[in-house]
Amino acid sequence: MPGVSADGPTCRNCSGITLNVDCVRCGKEDELYSGGRCWRCTLSDLVDETLAHPATGTIPPSLTPLAAGLKQMERANSGLTWLRQPHVQTFLRTLTCTPTTHEALDQLPPSATLDYVRALLVEHCALPRRDEYLATFNRWLTGVPDRLLNHDDRDILLRYVRWDHLRKMHQEAPISRGMFLRSKQSITVGVEFLNWLAERKVDLQDLSQSDLDDWVAGGKTTRLVADRFLNWARRSRLVNTDLKMARHRRGTASRMSLAEQRQANADLSDADAVDLRDRAAGVLVLVFGQRVEDIVRLTWSDVTITRESVTIRLAGMSLPIPSPFDDLWRQLRQTPRHQQTAAHPNSTWIFPGQKPGQPVNPDHLANRLRQHLQVRAARLGALNELTKLAPVTIAAEALGYATTTLERHSVDSGATYARYIATVKAMGGAPLPREAAAGSHKTS
Repeated sequence: MPGVSADGPTCRNCSGITLNVDCVRCGKEDELYSGGRCWRCTLSDLVDETLAHPATGTIPPSLTPLAAGLKQMERANSGLTWLRQPHVQTFLRTLTCTPTTHEALDQLPPSATLDYVRALLVEHCALPRRDEYLATFNRWLTGVPDRLLNHDDRDILLRYVRWDHLRKMHQEAPISRGMFLRSKQSITVGVEFLNWLAERKVDLQDLSQSDLDDWVAGGKTTRLVADRFLNWARRSRLVNTDLKMARHRRGTASRMSLAEQRQANADLSDADAVDLRDRAAGVLVLVFGQRVEDIVRLTWSDVTITRESVTIRLAGMSLPIPSPFDDLWRQLRQTPRHQQTAAHPNSTWIFPGQKPGQPVNPDHLANRLRQHLQVRAARLGALNELTKLAPVTIAAEALGYATTTLERHSVDSGATYARYIATVKAMGGAPLPREAAAGSHKTS
């Protein structure tokens, strides 16, 4: 409403405004944009024009859910800005002549616009949801065999992919980002290993221990990733089962000391310097030792907010977010993001991303957090201290970690429980007592 009074906005008649601000299309009082039309009607006309099939002049039935979603977005001006971009216009006009299926979209040239529009189609139920990591992996696979120098190795590689990777992916589906990246790395190094053997004119069946030793000694430590291919080859009886290669392990990462954790917490508490969502994600790293790839998958159904407390379910049980961090999460709940466009009309993601219907990319969030803290060091430091709050099995269930992982942190840690309690109190927080953790476990 255009008028303003002591009681709030008023209509044109009540405020005495004589200027006509009624939309010529819908008749509503609103800010007019073009030709006497409001922003929303202008957007609606552009959607109809852009998504019309060139032969019929109407929107194909398969695209009507997308058209409705675009027209109904809260921020119509954002929709106009996006739709008017030349590359978006070109793609959407191509889309009107393309079957609305994943298979048909896969045949179009890859682009960020394709990925974004595909996600919009899924979000508005014009396309079924699918495992995008698995689909991306399968597309990546198509060019991998061509990297092999020896044509006879193609069958070996394809068997390795089929039985040691795709089989596990289909069992776990939808696959995690970690499995996607690990499989790509394993196969890439496997190809490099087979090519190295081909250059030495060594058949896989003739592989010797001295060949393996030369492979490991002649390059970076990532060559040890070939142990995953070697393990499969031994199980498949393609090589001598007595061959051995050291397992690839990630380098020893540093851990934040208690003093460094306290300083990082103080840095994240600066509301003027750190975005609210970055602060909330940082709390989950510093207080609960959470991985960024797990943080981005959280939804508001995992959080319970009352006047007295804020709890979050990270894995097997709900944990209280200690004061003063609980107020930060109350603020976060009151400031939704990305819900005024067609990308996230009904999103429940705590950390929504730019891609429709999807959370923020873990790498993007991690890069933002790295401006304020060393993410991996902070997480490992928190895990070291959290193993003192409760028995390892309980902590592992509560935090979503394997028991063996937290057992290593428990053994490595030299700090005392009392020291941790004192530090958390100095940070202004309230640590979870052993008794509370045990009680929560009994009721889960």
